[in-house]
Formats: sequence, structure tokens, C-alpha cells
Amino acid sequence: MIELTSGMKAIVVGLGKSGLAAVRYLHQQGLEVAVSEFREMVPEEEQTVLAQCGIDLGTELETGGHTAAFFVDADLIVSSPGVPANLPMLAAARIRGVPVLGELALAAGRIQVPVIAVTGSNGKTTVTSLIGHLLQSAGKKVFVGGNIGTPILEYLLEPGEAEVAVLELSSFQLESAGDFRPDIGLLLNLSPDHIDRHGSFEEYAAAKMRLFARQGRGDTAIIGTDDVLLAAAPPTAGEKLYSFGTHPGCRARVEGEAVRLEPDFGPEGTGELYALSGTRLHSRVNLYNAAAAILAVRAFGCGEEGIKAGLADFQPPQHRMTPVGEINGVRFINDSKATNAGAVVAALAGFGQGAEKEVVLIAGGRNKGGDFAALVPSFRQYAKHVVLIGESASDLAEVAEEAGVGHQFAADMEEAVTAAFAGASKGDTVLLAPACASFDMFRSYEQRGEEFERCVGEVAGKTST
Repeated sequence: MIELTSGMKAIVVGLGKSGLAAVRYLHQQGLEVAVSEFREMVPEEEQTVLAQCGIDLGTELETGGHTAAFFVDADLIVSSPGVPANLPMLAAARIRGVPVLGELALAAGRIQVPVIAVTGSNGKTTVTSLIGHLLQSAGKKVFVGGNIGTPILEYLLEPGEAEVAVLELSSFQLESAGDFRPDIGLLLNLSPDHIDRHGSFEEYAAAKMRLFARQGRGDTAIIGTDDVLLAAAPPTAGEKLYSFGTHPGCRARVEGEAVRLEPDFGPEGTGELYALSGTRLHSRVNLYNAAAAILAVRAFGCGEEGIKAGLADFQPPQHRMTPVGEINGVRFINDSKATNAGAVVAALAGFGQGAEKEVVLIAGGRNKGGDFAALVPSFRQYAKHVVLIGESASDLAEVAEEAGVGHQFAADMEEAVTAAFAGASKGDTVLLAPACASFDMFRSYEQRGEEFERCVGEVAGKTST
């Protein structure tokens, strides 16, 4: 654990929610804090927080980039998750022996309750939210945050009465995790993502695997072994290694629309069966998510009945295989959070493969450096037609052509939804699963999903008149 001494000078690189939380936490610990921010303009509400922490906006806040001179007298540097780790001034600080930490490294050793941490290319938010919900159903006081909701350093400002912390962690956060060590760590899956940040899939995967780097005796590692990459190179840390998936050796096994725990979790060696057919977790994607979450909370010590009660009333977060409605027998599903190829493969596989293809897919946006080649078999198996939007439309058109699937381009979401509905028949599903980030056309994946839902509503209105 890095020692924080009153009077030390700390520089926070990058603001946003995580950076502001770091500023407030370091100020609370008595450090002198300055901020280096890439943006030219800092929003007024962020300036207010900085001023409340005694930061002179004229001399202790630099904007419009990061200059070497600003970092010369730093005793400690805390870098926000969105800041690339290879910035020259950060490299120079390391050479000088100045500690350069991410928020997890700063929090390491300071979280006074057990930690369950979740990462993976897809499903992180759903699994994190579900674990938190199941723990609450079991009567636990829970903090849920990290990459979603409240930053971990914000939690440390006022820990409250939480008995357990459940954290969603991104590869950006894990890249600079330092000595962070979860009591239970979950790595759900791996597929190429954020290659534009990490440089290669190998570096991206290595960042994810850092979740387990400091685990040891008494800790638990949980992985999804249907993912061939994880099955081939499981973590070696942690006293207990549990797996979930469809294979016979999995401790939590997906069977139809249920999850079965192996006998060592059940009374007298009988195992446990969690039926999900009547819940919002019955889709193929969410069955895997449920298996991971059940395994985590069971390993934490929660009982079977409380878990079943929590599964029954859980509502997955929005924009993740969210049903939007039905028009003339055509279903619409919003999976705007499917921002990489792996997420789209999983979403399409959930529909099964009947005699007729029944999915009209809307995809496209800003590529994060991933390879779309993995989509070819899924397009070929499941897609009836593809409607393409955004910067990556032409690249995805090549995938559709290789898969032998018809495609067309749309200028915006309204045109895409109208075209997808026109290409669908009764019994089909129009699925928004972009395989891309949203930032070419939208502020966020949330706004993209909301726009999809608005356009579906407009189509419904026109159809009913």
C-alpha cells in the first residue's frame, strides 16, 4: 500500500468521475493536489469541486494537454482510467522514481471489507449488478461501483456500512492496478476489444489477467471456461479456482434454461439447480451471466433460497438484450452495449439456428481496433439481413458479403430501424447489436440505445395509423 503523507504533492491526470474522486480523496488525506487535463475546457461543475479542494484554477490546473514542466515536482501521480499509460511525462516520472498509480493501486489495502471484482470483454455490468442484487437479497449491505456508478475512491471517502464491495473493472483500470487484490475475482470472457488503447489483443488480455495477479491463499478466482482462451490459460493465483459454462467439469453449469451447481455446493453432496425460465435471465447470454454470479455469491457464503429469490426479481441493466416491443409480430431488442464482435456473436447465438434465419441485425459505429472476422460464421448462421450504420459500415459490409448475407446502408438510426422492419417478417427479431463504439454518431451507447427505442416507437405509431 502506497503511503500518503500530509504535504506530499500529488498530480491527478485526467478528470471525469474517477479523476474528481481521486482529487477529493487525496485532498481529504492532506495532500497538495494539482490536475493535468487533456480537455481545453473543464466543465463548471468540475471546476467547483477542484476549488472546494483548494486547487488554484490558474496555477494548479493545466488544460489542453500535459506538459513535462507541470510534473517536475510531483511526489505522486494518479492517472485516471481513460489516460493512456504510455504518456511520455508518466514514463519520465517513473524513471525519476515517482510512483504512478491508477485508482485501484491507490485503493489497494484501503478497502476494509471483502471485495468481489468482475471483469471480462462482455457481461461485466450485468454480472456486477446481479451479484450486488443477490447479496442484498441475502441481507447483506453492499457497495456496487467501480467502472459503473460510484468510483471506488469516492466510496473510500465515505465507506458507510457496507459489508462487501462489488466492483466492475475495465481493462483500463486493471492496467494500472498495482497491489489491488480481490477476495473473489471473476473473469467472464475474452474477445478482442480496446485494441486501439492496448495495441494488441495480447496486451489487452494481459491487462484483464491482472485481476488475479495479487491473489493468494484464501482468495477465489472464477473464470468462464467455454471461452477457449481462458480454458487454455487459467489464472494460477488464488487458493480456489472455479469455472462456469456448459462443460461437465464446470462448478456452475448451464443446462437448458437453468444453472446447476456441482455437488460440493449443495447439502450432503446433492448440488443445486437454479431454474431461470421465468426470469429476465433466461436468454443464452444471461444464463452465462447468472452462472458466474451464482457461483460468486455461493462462494461468498450466501444460501440457496436467498439466491433464488434474488434471481426471480432481478432486472438486467438497460441496453443489454432489452426487449423494446413488438410490431406486427416482429420483435425489437436493444443490445446497444454490444460494442465488440464477441458480444454480437453471443447475442446472435442466443437465438439458436432454425430452418429459417429470423434476425435482422442493425450494426456499425466506431471500431475500437477489433477484428470483425469473427462475425462471419455468426452472420452466416443467424442473420437474415444486416443494416449498417456509422464509420465501420463498409468494413461490416465485407463481413456480410463473405457470409453471403444481404446488407444495406443507412444514414442514421431512424433510417436503419425503418429498413430493418421492412426487411423483417412476422416471427423475426430486429436486433440492435452494433459491434462498435457509439462515438461517431452518439454521445454514448446509452444514447444510441435510446435513439433505437425512440425510432421503434415512431415505426409503431406509423404502423398503427
